[in-house]
Amino acid sequence: MQKVFDKNIAATEYLLKTILKRKDLCVIEVKGQYDMQSPLIKGRNVTLDILAETKRGKQINIEVQQDSEGSYFRRARFHSSMLDSRMLKEGQKFNELKDSYVIFIYKRDKFRKGLPIYHVTRCVKEINKEFRDGSNIIYVNGAYEGDDELGNLLHDFRCKESKDVYNRDLAEGIRHFKESEEGRKDMRDPLKELAKEAEERGEKRGEKRGEKRGEKRGESRTRILAIKNIMKNMGCTLEQALDALEIEGKDRAAIIGKMK
Repeated sequence: MQKVFDKNIAATEYLLKTILKRKDLCVIEVKGQYDMQSPLIKGRNVTLDILAETKRGKQINIEVQQDSEGSYFRRARFHSSMLDSRMLKEGQKFNELKDSYVIFIYKRDKFRKGLPIYHVTRCVKEINKEFRDGSNIIYVNGAYEGDDELGNLLHDFRCKESKDVYNRDLAEGIRHFKESEEGRKDMRDPLKELAKEAEERGEKRGEKRGEKRGEKRGESRTRILAIKNIMKNMGCTLEQALDALEIEGKDRAAIIGKMK
């Protein structure tokens, strides 16, 4: 999705108009996999899945999350603070700070209340009044299947093939990156990064089971875990995952044999 939305203004507008219910919203710039550096030496940096800017200067961060760790509440706070810290230049007044949005599209229902979407805003507790500072955090229930615009959007997110996607702009982006040779080449680096993360998680799990990092058995197990994660998260076939990771020869045959 980071690739599909990168510079894809039409698809991003469709997503934001649906989630924010703002038909007048106008996006002027979209960046996928956008790195934000901490102002502190050795401070925590963050890579945003998608960063969009509207015509009115609002900054919107969209995160597509498969697991609960990626949707932590304090992560939402951190992302929000990173957006805010870059919106004012020297000499600007605080009231010139534009609204910011951090949107988590989570695979499941984060709050388990059966609602399609949850809006998080600050409030003055003692008088039960909204504290309108322009900071907005939104959690979208990715499992929602309602017969409405949001349900259609989330249906498109779950589709593995472009032919099943309702929105034309999303369908074209998915078709390019998953079904064209040029797009598959563009996806190799992100897939390798995903595989690296999966291998690291697998190594940690192996260590907990008493396996030593570097053992042949452990290496094989973590590599297969990485490929399974790519197939699950990217909707790839086994052959596509192996092609993307450039696994050939005996290694390829061995993996195919173990995964049958």
